[in-house]
Amino acid sequence: MEQAHAHKETSEVLCKAREELKNLAEIYICYLKSQQACKDIYKQYAGKGERSIKETADLVGFKLPHDPK
Repeated sequence: MEQAHAHKETSEVLCKAREELKNLAEIYICYLKSQQACKDIYKQYAGKGERSIKETADLVGFKLPHDPK
């Protein structure tokens, strides 16, 4: 009888883990936040087509020499 009682199924045996649903929700929230951050970064740094030489120099912090004409 004791051996049968030791192998009795409980709700914990059928459930994979007590905190599994909570952990899954936290992972999904992290994923959604990461996706939003990725979109924001892409929007901020996405290429805007061809730039002039002056715009490119300004972008990287260089100064163009003045034309003495």
